[in-house]
Amino acid sequence: MAENHYYNAADLGKFGEIGRTNPALAEKFFAYYGAVMAEGALSEREKALIALAVSHALKCPYCIDAYTSTSLQKGANEAQMNEAVHVAAAMAAGINLVHSVQMQNKIDELSF
Repeated sequence: MAENHYYNAADLGKFGEIGRTNPALAEKFFAYYGAVMAEGALSEREKALIALAVSHALKCPYCIDAYTSTSLQKGANEAQMNEAVHVAAAMAAGINLVHSVQMQNKIDELSF
């Protein structure tokens, strides 16, 4: 018996169906997305690595699958991909830690 899961890798192939109820907005999204991911000041490979890192930071299994494949297709190697993920992890840690200044400010405010 198959188990139900929130994440089903096959669902990634259904992404194009996001416009089922609002094709006009989906078309705008895909046009924007295509323009953003095209070669520009950054190469498609660099953009794929950024997307892979963001995928990990935002914890999207669909995006991790997609951008692992895309990064490899665009010429990135495993070491580069791993380093991009570590950059995302370090940023996430720093972003969490910098908010401790807010806690320290409140402690200072409440301490007499």
